[in-house]
Amino acid sequence: MKQKGITHVIVVGLLANTCIESTARFAMELGYHVTLVRDATAAFSHEMMHAAHELNGPTYAHSIPTTAEVIAALPKAVLSEENVQ
Repeated sequence: MKQKGITHVIVVGLLANTCIESTARFAMELGYHVTLVRDATAAFSHEMMHAAHELNGPTYAHSIPTTAEVIAALPKAVLSEENVQ
């Protein structure tokens, strides 16, 4: 991905406190900017979601926005990249 110029990873899916967390943490360790989408991940209990988003997420995710916030930010990112090139 780095050879293709990818610097950011947006993470969604199941399970927030296991698979998603390990994938996102590894991406952060490899130097990627990680966005964990709060309402696009799931777990088997409220406690597991709390751990994923409030306790563990901030240790590896650069941001933990909602889907709406991610979508709102995407055009801005695309426009700023076009202006740089």
